Amino acid sequence: MTVLHLADEGEAADLAAFLARLLHYDRGAAVRLQASGTALAVFGRPPSFEVLAIRAVRLAKPYEDGLDATLDVTVSAGELLESIDEPAGTALVPKAVTGPPWAGVLPPRGGWRPEAGLPAPDALRAMVSAAVREFRSRTEELAPEGRTRAELDRIGREIWSRTVGNTQLPVRAVHAAQSLGFLRPARTAGPPEETSPVLFSSGAWLRLRTPYGSIAVRRDSGLGMLGVSVR
Repeated sequence: MTVLHLADEGEAADLAAFLARLLHYDRGAAVRLQASGTALAVFGRPPSFEVLAIRAVRLAKPYEDGLDATLDVTVSAGELLESIDEPAGTALVPKAVTGPPWAGVLPPRGGWRPEAGLPAPDALRAMVSAAVREFRSRTEELAPEGRTRAELDRIGREIWSRTVGNTQLPVRAVHAAQSLGFLRPARTAGPPEETSPVLFSSGAWLRLRTPYGSIAVRRDSGLGMLGVSVR
């Protein structure tokens, strides 16, 4: 079984936390792993948010035998989490599984350019809190006979599909970043462009990048729609 040597114990702990959060929303979650050189990208899709979550993990040494070796496989998130040895900074790559449809549809690797109009981190967190309060308030006001799944979904779509600041990013993307632990303050001080969330675009995709991970979403919404990169 392939062993991944993570950069340190902190990288192992962060990867474990990310996988645990994905499993909180989907106990049968799968993740797609792509490794090349000393970088590992872990892709997941929490179903509640309809976004793609990406966690970048630093490796202690180039994957496998060198820079020319690559890893690209879809595995069980639960099995990967169980295999992580935090003190040793290692993880075992589980056997491949038949990936869900989203695993074959990933954002482009390049062509990303910065997008203006994203509010400050504190404003983003406040926006999510306000949206959660609004959802709870509006659903609690419903009469028992009106509290249907369809009505709850309608209210949720209305709130979470709103755009953030002067951007096309839906609020649900920021909610996902908050829920997956990507929107917390950076551990160390540094230039704002390195410690604050930044919005990028490439084709039909938007990507909210933070020091702890990224959230990608299509502007026309739908990870399963045609016209995206399939790998």
